[in-house]
Amino acid sequence: MSALSTFLLRRRGGTGWHWTDVLSYIWLALGLFLMFGPVLWLVVSSFKTPANLAEFPPTFMPLDAQVAQVQGYEQPLPLFRVTLDDGSEKILAQVRRVGIMAQMVDPENPGTVIRVPIDKRTPVRAVNLATENYAEPLQQFDFLRYFQNSIFVTVMATLITLVVNSMAAFALSKYEFKGRAAVLGIILATLMVPLSVIVVPLYLVVNSLNLFDTLWGVILPTVATPTGVFLLRQYMLTIPDELIDAARMDKASEWQIYWRIVLPLAAPALAVLAIFSVMWRWNDFLWPLIVLSRKEHYTLQVGLNAFSGELNVQWHFVLAMTVLSIVPVALIFLFLQRYITAGIANTGLK
Repeated sequence: MSALSTFLLRRRGGTGWHWTDVLSYIWLALGLFLMFGPVLWLVVSSFKTPANLAEFPPTFMPLDAQVAQVQGYEQPLPLFRVTLDDGSEKILAQVRRVGIMAQMVDPENPGTVIRVPIDKRTPVRAVNLATENYAEPLQQFDFLRYFQNSIFVTVMATLITLVVNSMAAFALSKYEFKGRAAVLGIILATLMVPLSVIVVPLYLVVNSLNLFDTLWGVILPTVATPTGVFLLRQYMLTIPDELIDAARMDKASEWQIYWRIVLPLAAPALAVLAIFSVMWRWNDFLWPLIVLSRKEHYTLQVGLNAFSGELNVQWHFVLAMTVLSIVPVALIFLFLQRYITAGIANTGLK
């Protein structure tokens, strides 16, 4: 721990401070705030009630008005901190508000009604985590099924993407044939074609194959990605051809060369593509929205859209489920992050 703190707190000026040290810490603090500030606000806001979210000016912490059960009243009454005429403060319970005046009682002596101007009172509030924002969608809106569908789509699409793209990359990097450059150019040219352009013919193909309203209809059309082919192809160019020639001399089949030699050596690039694929499939919204019609087949992103009505948006549920949707991608990135630098750095080398 001391070595880590020494590394993180080291300064160019040694024991003193150099102006570049101050500038570096300010820059790092600003970057930390810009990157993690919105995420922190999202997590904290997911525990707020709808009334707390609608407040202006907004509060950072999830504060909730405190109530008390007062004798003689059926419903709990909200508590307010009231400034009395003598300048002292006292906590009273509000019975009702009439115009600019509030009728309030002492919770310990509710027999006397006190009239207080509304500008002389402030609500008594305390931090209250609205955990029902997480519990209700999981119990009432079948979000566990949406999570299962998203996990299935993401895992299967990522596995098929790795296999299909790595096969194409292996052929384009290690085989010599006429038109290889043209094939690669055509694959890369598809990067300039947005999904909105091909969504209609893609829908017709999926429907003709009886894959409409199935999870496989979401998975299969997106498994071949030009980005993945290019990324793996560039990395496989760094693998020495002598290894493949030696394997062929040992009478290894092309499948054995691909499976036992090329794939293990391309593990860093495969990890990078896996991270990208997980993020693409997990966050995909448009194509699942088009293909899926039954709620039991909805993925998580399509399920979140159900909270956005024509006249009302249930933001407390949207924020809570958004936090849960971030967790799997964050965990995958955490476990595979050591491959990212090596995979991307070596992609363009030959």
